[in-house]
Amino acid sequence: MSEALLSHAVGAVKRARRTAGRVRRRVERINTVPALGTRGPRATLRPAHLSVLGGRTLNVAVPCPAGHTGAEAARLVLEHRGLRRTAEMEAERQPDGTVLLTATASLRHARHDLGLGGLRLDDGVWRLSVALRDASGTQHVFAVAAADPYISDGPTLPHPPSATSGTVFRPVRSVDGYAMIKVTGPREQAELDTFELRWDRITVRGRLLAARGRTDEYRAEAVRRGSGATVPVDLTWDGDHFTFDVPLAAMAGGTRAQRMWDVQLRRGRNRIKICRGLTDVRHLGKVFRVPFRTIAIEDGRLLRVHAHLSAAGAFAVNCTAFTTEESA
Repeated sequence: MSEALLSHAVGAVKRARRTAGRVRRRVERINTVPALGTRGPRATLRPAHLSVLGGRTLNVAVPCPAGHTGAEAARLVLEHRGLRRTAEMEAERQPDGTVLLTATASLRHARHDLGLGGLRLDDGVWRLSVALRDASGTQHVFAVAAADPYISDGPTLPHPPSATSGTVFRPVRSVDGYAMIKVTGPREQAELDTFELRWDRITVRGRLLAARGRTDEYRAEAVRRGSGATVPVDLTWDGDHFTFDVPLAAMAGGTRAQRMWDVQLRRGRNRIKICRGLTDVRHLGKVFRVPFRTIAIEDGRLLRVHAHLSAAGAFAVNCTAFTTEESA
């Protein structure tokens, strides 16, 4: 390798390291909350693993501290403003002779996940610690240090919302470097579950999350982009789940111009777009791809319809009527 090429390669490696360091520090700043992780001095355990998978499953693995491998019981403790939630930890002996304390627990929102088990957490930041009880009944409490920042730009989000409620459970670090779980409750939203394309209609199914009123107070409408014109949509409710057929005939409106429509719920002046939000997919428009379809409506017209998700996950419909020549 020539000296010039070697110098160029060394420079490229240095630049890559500097870039990786900047990204790591930026991610660390984003995931740092203005709170203290401990109250008073405590011994610290650095986690071998700490994550929330699938938006609602907490996984923790920490090394058992020296001198406590014979502890009779171990519990993972989450604390927030005097509230405590605990989960049993299991001791797993490793091939090198060390012991890992592991815990897996389902996370649920205290107010929006009614009737479900797991650790019920309300909004806020929850401190993590490990409590060990020895044979004499003495309890020893250890703080959990923050895990290394997770850096990824893959096809999935690192902290997706919970599929049951829309709550986000996100591992964060305190300003003094300890592990915490930040809980952010769901906002009022209309979650798109499915949309079914048939030869004569499009049927949409979804549910209302964190509703601020009774379901009979909500109306649905299709809103045309660019003009603000609206077409009412007939809703059918089953609890907080809704079903409707997209009003394609009214949306085509006797014109052959191509039109784009967004479908939304409305309560008073509050408008909520129907979106696919409870997913870990990063680029929805690229993954949930739907082809154009030809649909025959009741008056005999043929429509060219494209029901799809926007880049932000909003449900939208592009429709236009075929001309007589095209129909023939």
